[in-house]
Amino acid sequence: MTQRRLRLLLAEGSPGEAAAALHALYAGSDPGLDLTVVSRIATLLPTIKVVDPEVILLDLGLNLREPMDAVHLVHRTAPGVPLIVIADPAEKEQAIRSLPEGAMDYVLKGHIDAHTLERVLRTALERNTLAGLADMLRDQVTGLYTRDGFLTVGRRRLEEATRAASSLVLICVLFENLQALRDAFGPGTADRALMDVAGLLKGCCRRSDVVGRLGEAQFVILGVDAVAPSAEVVRKRLEQHLAVHNQTRSPWGPLDLRTSIGSWTPQDAGTFAEFLDAVESRLRPAALEMKT
Repeated sequence: MTQRRLRLLLAEGSPGEAAAALHALYAGSDPGLDLTVVSRIATLLPTIKVVDPEVILLDLGLNLREPMDAVHLVHRTAPGVPLIVIADPAEKEQAIRSLPEGAMDYVLKGHIDAHTLERVLRTALERNTLAGLADMLRDQVTGLYTRDGFLTVGRRRLEEATRAASSLVLICVLFENLQALRDAFGPGTADRALMDVAGLLKGCCRRSDVVGRLGEAQFVILGVDAVAPSAEVVRKRLEQHLAVHNQTRSPWGPLDLRTSIGSWTPQDAGTFAEFLDAVESRLRPAALEMKT
């Protein structure tokens, strides 16, 4: 599954079903598994900092009060580490509830075998790799995803939307007077204006949405699990925020932004890159003059 030893932290009580399945999965493999097992939540939290795990497995049964408390604590302690929940079949509803609370996936006791763990661990490691790659593909001025980073994340979001039968929306944004600001006030003012635009876009989004800077003056918002009308709602919100922001921009003048929107459903054909190109192309005639 991996070319190096996987650091995995398991919080599990008796009889150790997950630990046995993990040993079976990695038996005789090279380079193998670095498995740390704890049996108490109180021990798990400090162990996270010592082990620096790549994946955490958490048995909900270890918390006798409220299982979600343990999920919250672990996710707060290691928000960037994929968390997989282990639950009794009778706790399946709680396992499902843990997903929006910080868990990435869950497995049920009595059904934990090498095949099941291989599937969930592969997904966790792919997501970790994706996040690490995307973090390297960020624009130095705004901190937003570059075009390559945005396409990397967008492809995965489209795959997830296909499996979940949900929809996506795109809002492409052109910063029309960027070059005019640079010519009039210098590159420092232009960079500050770019950061202002990035802040405006992020301020109009949900935490689950993705924002990118596609080019010198081109930006984009990807709305995840969003229906087509929500794109117009976000565009109106952006216009309102922009109007308020422009009232305070003297002496540099207003930011001029132009937008185009589009939506995608699982019934639509084509790749994520084609979806982006179709929406972005509506801004392209003016954008071509601003490319460097």
